[in-house]
Amino acid sequence: MELEEQVKTMLGELRPMLQQDGGDLEFVKMDGKVVHLKLVGHCGSCPYAMMTLKQGIESRLQLLDPEITVERVQE
Repeated sequence: MELEEQVKTMLGELRPMLQQDGGDLEFVKMDGKVVHLKLVGHCGSCPYAMMTLKQGIESRLQLLDPEITVERVQE
């Protein structure tokens, strides 16, 4: 399975945790090893959004490849 598909699968596994708090994420694109995500719902305006992206989502995705980074796409 190619890396982008693995990333999308893992994001699908992480989404229910965000949805429990009234938020969600949208996969925008993957450019090399940079994953571009949009946070929506409560996650979009949460003051801890960057911590969620970096310490939560990015650290999980780095289990697939340690060079993966996550960038937030704004509205």
